[in-house]
Amino acid sequence: MTTARQHPRVRLGQARGPGAPLVLLLVPLLVSLLASCGTLPGASTTAHAKPVGNGDFHHPGVVVSKAQLDTARDRVNAGKQPWLSSYLAMRDSKYGSLAYRATPFATVQCPPDTRPGHGCVEERQDAVAAYTQALLWYITRDRQHAAKAEQIMDAWSAEVKRHTDGNAGLQTAWAGSTWARAAEIVRHTGAGWPEPRVHRFETMLRTAYLPEVDKKVPDYNGNWDLAMTDAAIAIAVFLDDHRTFDTSLARFKSRVPAYFYLSSDGKSPRTVPGSSSRTPRQIDTYWFGQNVYADGLGQETCRNFMHVGYSLAATGHIAETAWHQGVDLYSGVKDRLKAALEFHSRYQLGARAPGWLCGGKVERTLGPDLEVDANHLENRLHLSLPQTDKLNRRTRPAGTDDLFVAWETLTHDDSPGK
Repeated sequence: MTTARQHPRVRLGQARGPGAPLVLLLVPLLVSLLASCGTLPGASTTAHAKPVGNGDFHHPGVVVSKAQLDTARDRVNAGKQPWLSSYLAMRDSKYGSLAYRATPFATVQCPPDTRPGHGCVEERQDAVAAYTQALLWYITRDRQHAAKAEQIMDAWSAEVKRHTDGNAGLQTAWAGSTWARAAEIVRHTGAGWPEPRVHRFETMLRTAYLPEVDKKVPDYNGNWDLAMTDAAIAIAVFLDDHRTFDTSLARFKSRVPAYFYLSSDGKSPRTVPGSSSRTPRQIDTYWFGQNVYADGLGQETCRNFMHVGYSLAATGHIAETAWHQGVDLYSGVKDRLKAALEFHSRYQLGARAPGWLCGGKVERTLGPDLEVDANHLENRLHLSLPQTDKLNRRTRPAGTDDLFVAWETLTHDDSPGK
């Protein structure tokens, strides 16, 4: 993935002294050059054209863009709902307190079973707190919130070295995606985060998170792969890492069609490259015993809706981050996303599950996971999602799952994101 290189602004002042004639001759040339780069008022630019060249990424651009931040701030200041309610819930949460204190660990140990972990909850919550404080900084312009976000991130970048045990991949995915989101806002909105601390945070993401989330997991449940890809693409943007960004795009294009079923896939769902689930029986087992497939069904639907929600949220985060970098991943999966959102929203709202679906029993445990996907489909593409809209209106403002989703009514409900 490449993006258009950003050019510094050049101020063309009035020529003075004996060198004026030469400067004046150069001015038209400079103006022409700057206009071609799109740095002068009125210069032609194309939002979301695929970037060219080998330049920097657009910042802030991890899930939330500057335009979305500005929209959220304007709506909160104007007292508009539901954004004001979402802001107040965020401000009044434990994550919004200026008294919040980080609890960093050198080694975060997260077992895949019921054994107690070491630093897992603390890390995830500290990352959500840093993101919360970053949003509060942008909306209020109160430097204390920026300082608190920096304090939390600095504490972890000075301490954490590795993640261990069976859930290391998922832990680094959840925390890493949220860390990158927080860091993007603080670094690129004039908060004044000292560069040495920024570089230390970059090193933390590069060494303690990226090696874990960059691993291939074709036989894991899809929410793992999607959450790991969410973190990988977020970290890639923050680090201006084109290789990891491109790898994340490929993972998305492989995993999403293998997670959300459409009848056009055939009698059985697709599989990701390298998966050992190839026969119909193996695929049915991988889909938690489901052997009848319908548009919008997810690989983990018959496990519970909570994990499908994680996958919907991660899918939206990845596609939204790519969108802010000029890459449209949504268009390739919009039909799947619409079907999945409507399918699960209908049953989450209380519709009775038929006998062919999970034996007639579904766990209605969706979290605050639908805002990013729904915003693109409804407000950018103008598609009708009646069940999703009804569910969102009933559950707004969407809060946080204390893992990797936070305050997305505030940032993405009816949000342009350009």
